[in-house]
Amino acid sequence: MSSTSPSRPPTPTLIFETLNAYQRTGALRAAIELDLFTAIADGNATAKTIAARIQASEKGTRVLCDYLTIIGFLIKQGDNYSLTPDSAIFLNRHSPAYLGTVSGFFGQMERQLSATDGIAAAVRKGGTVLSDQGIMSPEDPIWVEFARSMAPMLAIPAGMLAKKICGGRTDKWKVLDIAAGHGLFGISIAQQDPNAQIVALDWAPVLEVARENAAKANVLERFSTIAGSALDVDLGSGYDIVVIANFLQLLDVQSIDRLMRKVHAALAPGGGAITLGFIPNDDRVSPPVDASFGMIALACTGQGDAYTFSEYERMFQDAGFSRSELMQLAPSPQRIVISYE
Repeated sequence: MSSTSPSRPPTPTLIFETLNAYQRTGALRAAIELDLFTAIADGNATAKTIAARIQASEKGTRVLCDYLTIIGFLIKQGDNYSLTPDSAIFLNRHSPAYLGTVSGFFGQMERQLSATDGIAAAVRKGGTVLSDQGIMSPEDPIWVEFARSMAPMLAIPAGMLAKKICGGRTDKWKVLDIAAGHGLFGISIAQQDPNAQIVALDWAPVLEVARENAAKANVLERFSTIAGSALDVDLGSGYDIVVIANFLQLLDVQSIDRLMRKVHAALAPGGGAITLGFIPNDDRVSPPVDASFGMIALACTGQGDAYTFSEYERMFQDAGFSRSELMQLAPSPQRIVISYE
């Protein structure tokens, strides 16, 4: 849909808002770093009291709070500021759903991408200009940061996926979690079903984070690991479920075909694969969150893309899977593809 309509004249507002979007990023990251949302949650309502709590100037605090109000993170009444429902749940450090840690990973992504400088060159090239493989370079330290920072954000979808997978089993069963990162997708399954044996695959430094999380969840005795590249290592065999979360979208079509053939061969009879990621509709512009991942893949990977379900379905069928189904992992914006052996 066009940003203009017959009912109003053209306006440059969207242009200026987009060119200044870096201010939104900077303001939110600053507020998280200063722990401003927690300060307000603890009862500090005015610029003066908030400034005293976060050890900042009163003027700077007022400007930041006003800007956060403008973009929707705070509510202002008179001289008093309060949290929106979203900020109270996700940006107050006291909240069990606190997501402030994710700013660390996105900060790493911003530094690697060099933001505006990298995108035009990536468009010309058709892939990242960071290096030949971008963030997919072997053992790139960004994935350790991802594992540590993004776990709170992905805990809810991991639990939701586990609920879809678990249930009705009375014997032991094996789950392979490819590109496990923080390990929460496998860990959540192990927490829901004491018969589940989890194998997590990722780079060795990343797996250290996954093992820490497995220990915290008291499932370490049923949590083993395989270190290395999923495209190169022996996956093992006899898996009832293989989970591939937020990984295939970072690969080119040939690598996906190669990996999914390995996955199919590693399954036990009657097993299946579950792919989770940002999967746009065939028009490639909806839903907005899924479709927007195409730009991230272009700027940060050699040949990754936001693949549609039709593309995944065709690739998985070529790899030997009999059929695939697309499902929404609501309320998460991400979708899952369930592929049957």
